Amino acid sequence: MKPLLIYDGDCSFCIRWVERWRLITRDRVDYKPYQDVYTAFPQISLQTFKESVQLIDSDEKVYAGAEAVFRTLRYDSRQRGLWWAYERVPGIRQMSEWFYRTVAQNRDRFSDLTQFFWGKWLLPSTYTISTSIFLRLLGAIYLIAIASFWTQMPGLIGTQGILPVTETIAAVKAQLGPNGFLSFPTLAWWMPTESFLHILCGVGVVGSLAVMMQVCSGFSLVVLWLIYLSLQTVSRDFLGFQWDVLLLETGFLAIFLAPWKKPFSKSLQITPASPVTIFLFWWLLFRLMFMSGVAKLASGDPAWHHFTALTYYYETQPLPTWIGWYVHQLPAWFQHTSVVVMFAIELIIPFFIFMPRRIRFFAAFSIAAFQCLIMLTGNYCFFNLLALALCVLLIDDALYLKGERDRILKFQSDNQMTLPVKNRPAHLALAVIIFALSLVPLFDRLDLGRFLPRPLVKAYQFIGSWQIVNSYGLFAVMTTQRPEIIIEGSWDGSHWYPYEFKYKPGELTKKPVFVEPHQPRLDWQMWFAALSGWRRHPWFLSFCKRLLEGSKPVLALLKTNPFPDEPPQYVRARVYLYHFTDFKTRRETKAWWRRNEAGEYLPVISLNA
Repeated sequence: MKPLLIYDGDCSFCIRWVERWRLITRDRVDYKPYQDVYTAFPQISLQTFKESVQLIDSDEKVYAGAEAVFRTLRYDSRQRGLWWAYERVPGIRQMSEWFYRTVAQNRDRFSDLTQFFWGKWLLPSTYTISTSIFLRLLGAIYLIAIASFWTQMPGLIGTQGILPVTETIAAVKAQLGPNGFLSFPTLAWWMPTESFLHILCGVGVVGSLAVMMQVCSGFSLVVLWLIYLSLQTVSRDFLGFQWDVLLLETGFLAIFLAPWKKPFSKSLQITPASPVTIFLFWWLLFRLMFMSGVAKLASGDPAWHHFTALTYYYETQPLPTWIGWYVHQLPAWFQHTSVVVMFAIELIIPFFIFMPRRIRFFAAFSIAAFQCLIMLTGNYCFFNLLALALCVLLIDDALYLKGERDRILKFQSDNQMTLPVKNRPAHLALAVIIFALSLVPLFDRLDLGRFLPRPLVKAYQFIGSWQIVNSYGLFAVMTTQRPEIIIEGSWDGSHWYPYEFKYKPGELTKKPVFVEPHQPRLDWQMWFAALSGWRRHPWFLSFCKRLLEGSKPVLALLKTNPFPDEPPQYVRARVYLYHFTDFKTRRETKAWWRRNEAGEYLPVISLNA
């Protein structure tokens, strides 16, 4: 006979959880309230039925309490790990039975808590709608990232660009040898030409649109990951930001989330999302947020420790917005309070991701609101959009279906929520490998790397070039000043004319603008170059040489060219310290910035020198 779980039909707490277990175990287990069947089991007293659930197993043995629950759940293959832990992990059996007795003695209170944490219906969470939305968003983000880079690629790594791809691949092959592809993974390894890069970008745009329309999504995501990895590898001076590697890590996981069947279906029916794959996305979002908070504390930067960092941030970030200018004017107490809130969101809220659904929704809302505030005050290209997309996977189908029980059950039935058994081992293996590798950067950030097995650390280092698992931690040290490099050219060495960039500060009356989700890669790198000498940024000297040559692709990256007829004979760079103006100064002068000259950055250079 089938196993039979007998419960208290008058207990609202029991009814909620039994409904959930019935859906999980399907038709493998029968469920009956003791009020209907207790007379059929005279060997079990009525008081025993009232105290705890009773499982009459297929071998007619009787089990009670937490053991009965775990034995019931093991009839679903996805829950067998719970029974294994109950049976074999020291202390789990005793703790589970104690917790069960505590709940049984306070059923009404725990029933209220269940509704508060999970909602009216305690149904298994599925993520079909969220997965569909997430994949479309990811396709759009890939489109933004690739199209944005494509428009800048000739000037950055093209034949006449700052760091030509041909020279980069030749230098790498000379260092690593002809078999160095594993350490420098790029499809351009065999065809390092600007024309081939244009082909990669074009295919990437088509693949992005395919994912957005959910056409051949699985195959398209494989192609997109390979293309973006190829571009990132040969352009690390310009595509080496944390959102670039975040996109690669997210894109790799998405391959296992995307549909591989019915590629032209217009319905929401897709390959069911494996719970372990969903968990990997939650774990990625957790690491992104938590590691950023830890990095700030672990850096020892006094600006973070004294809660003064945001008094500098809006002014010194790479590309501020005009809203950032206004927020910078707010009083110090507001900035200090904002740091406290930020640490709460980065260090506490991430743990809510793994809690019951309503707490998880709160985590999604908090992180999403945080990302929107960042978007309003600074230009971080597609980074915030990608973080928002990850938040979508914290929302289950029941929320979209307005929590209506019958609609939820029908939707789950229509969309076949069970992952095929043959696919489960592969998804579980992927989860174990990715999770284990991700512990390396996390433990390093926590200064606990010495406790990890050396083989695991070596495996992480081996796959490092493929950007499958990465470390995160933005603004670990807050910049308290804003040095800006002003590049000037001259024909005679006496009269100097500045090159104006499209987005970074230059002219004092230039209003900070919104440029996201596009990322002007050169403008961003100029911010980093200003923080240290030009010798630490070899690309900068190459950039200045291209200006002396009058390279059209490079000049296209700039707003103005003060030498339209012929390139200058000389180029130099000077550094200034920029500050936001205040309300009074801007009213009087229309200036958003004020500056003081700080000295020479690059001495005068010439092609004839």
